[in-house]
Amino acid sequence: MKKIAEIFELVGRKCPLSAAMDWDNPGLLVGDPGWETDRVHIALDADDLAVEHAIQNQAGLLLTHHPLIFGKIRRVCADDFLGRRIIRLIEKHVAVISMHTNFDVYGMAEAAAERMGLSVIGPLEETEERAGEAQGIGRVGLLQHSQPLQELARKVKEDFGISSVRFFGDGETIIQKVALCPGSGRSMISLALEKGAQALITGDIDHHSGIDAVAQGLCVVDAGHYGIEHIFMDVMQDYLETAAEGEISVTVDPFREPFVTV
Repeated sequence: MKKIAEIFELVGRKCPLSAAMDWDNPGLLVGDPGWETDRVHIALDADDLAVEHAIQNQAGLLLTHHPLIFGKIRRVCADDFLGRRIIRLIEKHVAVISMHTNFDVYGMAEAAAERMGLSVIGPLEETEERAGEAQGIGRVGLLQHSQPLQELARKVKEDFGISSVRFFGDGETIIQKVALCPGSGRSMISLALEKGAQALITGDIDHHSGIDAVAQGLCVVDAGHYGIEHIFMDVMQDYLETAAEGEISVTVDPFREPFVTV
């Protein structure tokens, strides 16, 4: 058994809270640091299904990427979907720890770049230094082989095991230098251009942002918000099983894209 506070300290070694963006809300969001557990359930979001999966697996901690509590909460009541989740978690003694932009800086982009086999040049957005090395959101790197945009889109689909991706730009455009920003990357378009990327691989790109990026010479591969970020679950499972030295049993939420494309 480990106290929630001890598990929080373990994940903090990998992704310190100090690395999170000012607007973010990671950390211990529900529960008592003194509660004890030997089971952790990992999910991308603390939605209703993830909460129930954690309870079914008898986990004392639900570890998520996206924060359960993000905006201001004025009340916690059962007639509100968020209040209902919080009450359910506390009733079952399930704590919630979220690792959001601190994981984006120390984990997400690095793992995504490795999965794609990129030769990394550096962060897309530098936010701090660690051991004399620049750290930050996203990565800029080179593909192992230059390839047409449409092949790059297929590679992203296969590398991350998702049902579909979209791309903006001429499918025959040859790409080698890419910017990679898991999650929502619309705000990274200008940085990708500054870094000389030929394509930005990200999610949540709207119509106008996509066509405007192409007009400026940047192709875009949109894998959706979930499409790349779901790797959080595998990364943290591997980390916790090693860091906890076998004292914690870890389960992972089933792979489930939050939409259906027809």
